[in-house]
Amino acid sequence: MTLIAPETTGIDLLHELEQVVAVELDRHLSVAKEWFPHEYVPWSRGRDFDGVLGGEEWRPEESGLTEVGRIALTLNLLTEDNLPSYHYEIASMFGRDRAWGTWVHRWTAEEGRHGIAIRDYLMAARAVDPVELERSRMEHMEAGYQGDHMDNPLHVVAYVTFQELATRVSHRNSGRECGDPLAEQLLARVAADENLHMVFYRNLLKAAFELAPDTAMRAVTDMITGFRMPGHGISGFERASLKIAIGGVYNLRIHHDDVLQPVLRHLKVMERTDLGPEGERAREDLAAFLTDLAVKAAQFDERLEARRARQAARCA
Repeated sequence: MTLIAPETTGIDLLHELEQVVAVELDRHLSVAKEWFPHEYVPWSRGRDFDGVLGGEEWRPEESGLTEVGRIALTLNLLTEDNLPSYHYEIASMFGRDRAWGTWVHRWTAEEGRHGIAIRDYLMAARAVDPVELERSRMEHMEAGYQGDHMDNPLHVVAYVTFQELATRVSHRNSGRECGDPLAEQLLARVAADENLHMVFYRNLLKAAFELAPDTAMRAVTDMITGFRMPGHGISGFERASLKIAIGGVYNLRIHHDDVLQPVLRHLKVMERTDLGPEGERAREDLAAFLTDLAVKAAQFDERLEARRARQAARCA
């Protein structure tokens, strides 16, 4: 691949990246492992709920999950539930033909498996209130989803690179904090898929840097400085996010250390020597943002440690 002209359109860039998509799709299919949601669900725990089958009403004490675990798994599932909106967004951007289209459909199929598995687990384990969960699903899906910068293909590639890693980290940490080894096993399996998705998009972003370094640098900066998880529109998202931040599932420190920095290091963003004036300005903006984020993460760490110390003192 060679550098493309600065005036090249987003559609032209998608066409230039098509050959990379084809290679990455073949690589993905060679390493992705087939798995089945039903194998991760504790069906033997399940029994009828109240309603048309005349079963038992759900009670909070039935859940084997920690409070943080219930909140995190519910938030993760509601985010996964909005897959039709996500599919529409990326299919509209990347197209439904050739290598791009094959990837879009494969990605959607794999993501759909995650929602199936998590929902079946939660219902069989009676881990969350099924009525509240369904009402939240309806509300969230009716609202739909519209991503930021959806008019710019490279911004979308940059966003999904970081978002897939953020989702992987969130699932993995949710499993560790939820208090149920079966849920942890399931979420580790889901996280493995998310990691492969991140690698796919990260490699596309790397190729984009070779094609249009200034444009790619601006896309990365814009996405990081304005990053929002796709579930930000869920009712009560801010309150739930605070709970999972304190619970160690996802917070500023994790976002900085485990999501942003690994991708930036892999792409060697701060070491690149091929940036023009526009790219350099974008990199300076990114550096300033990361410095400020590191300060905020340290402040969060201090507050969290003080909170834990107070809790330990009360228990003592």
